[in-house]
Amino acid sequence: MTRARLAAMLLAVSFALGACGGGGGGDPTQPATQGGQTKADPPQRAHHPPPPLSRADVYAADRAGRLSAVMRKFPARVYVPNSKSDTVDVIDQRTFRVIRHFPVGALPQHVTPSYDMRTLWVDNDAGNSLTPVDPVTGKPGKSVPVDDPYNLYFTPDGTYAIVVAERLRRLDFRFAHSMKLHHSLPVPTCAGVDHMDFTANGRYLLASCEFSGRMIEVDVARQRVLKTIPLPGGGMPQDVKLSPDGRVFYVADMMSNGVWEIDAHRFRRIGFIPTGNGAHGLYASRDSKVLYVSNRGEGSISLISFKTRHVVRKWQLPGSASPDMGGVSADGGVLWLSGRYNSEVYAISTLSGKLIKRIPVGSGPHGLCVYPQPGRYSLGHTGVFR
Repeated sequence: MTRARLAAMLLAVSFALGACGGGGGGDPTQPATQGGQTKADPPQRAHHPPPPLSRADVYAADRAGRLSAVMRKFPARVYVPNSKSDTVDVIDQRTFRVIRHFPVGALPQHVTPSYDMRTLWVDNDAGNSLTPVDPVTGKPGKSVPVDDPYNLYFTPDGTYAIVVAERLRRLDFRFAHSMKLHHSLPVPTCAGVDHMDFTANGRYLLASCEFSGRMIEVDVARQRVLKTIPLPGGGMPQDVKLSPDGRVFYVADMMSNGVWEIDAHRFRRIGFIPTGNGAHGLYASRDSKVLYVSNRGEGSISLISFKTRHVVRKWQLPGSASPDMGGVSADGGVLWLSGRYNSEVYAISTLSGKLIKRIPVGSGPHGLCVYPQPGRYSLGHTGVFR
């Protein structure tokens, strides 16, 4: 059976069942046990992600202002993990001012929304822990021990969290509520495993191997590596983003200074788009028309048209700047990016490309999370919603 036919059958089943997963809610630090499994953990089951809102656009649920009932409870904030100072700064999106500052574990890399969007997780890489943050109050809770959480994602059906253990070269599938380990997938040939995204049907994922210049395809349901995709010249792949039509993965490459295009069905390279020095973070606009690419090495943002697959505009930040990771505001009007080497955060108008505000934060700001955001559920990282 071909992969396309299998994917179609799985999609049909998901429509018929109306399957929808849970994950990430409750108090993850106090799991109640029953029969050797926490009450919060669902039983193991077939992989059935929720059916897409639109077959033509995987980001159809991410339209400006389309906040779920859960999200409407949260004030508009930006959560900034400061990797070098082991702290988190909380910025008010309206006033552009830091309103809260608190310590977390060592080397916080990203702030990740849980699958059910009720909790924010601070990924303390060297601290071997995840710190939950209440998005209503902006206050941290008790940290949960987890090995090497450089990054954090969730399977599209909501059953498992995928802890990206970069240093250990593993993808750890943990139950999304309790973070109890289910299965550890070694990826020994993938040095620097760090970012990923999922196919439109949720069956496969594509992950970047920053220090070995390649990508890996993983079967999500079977939790195993299927394929390795080398990048020309070695490369240094970073963020990964699926196109709205689900046909192409875009992969930012800091060494090649641009974005690779990888066929999302056959998992092979089909093109390359030059953007700028140190291409790093990838974010879709609220209308699914353009992909924002942060070029960290030259302090610019390139805009790639999803329709033409070409750069249609470039915004240059004034002065010294190092735009890294971030996200788009709920109304789509502001692109928020961390200034990795400048101890600051940039608020950029998506209408004009002009810098609205530079906000001083702690040392080494990295994967900031803009919250709340539209969408039905979170796939992780700094906010990938569908």
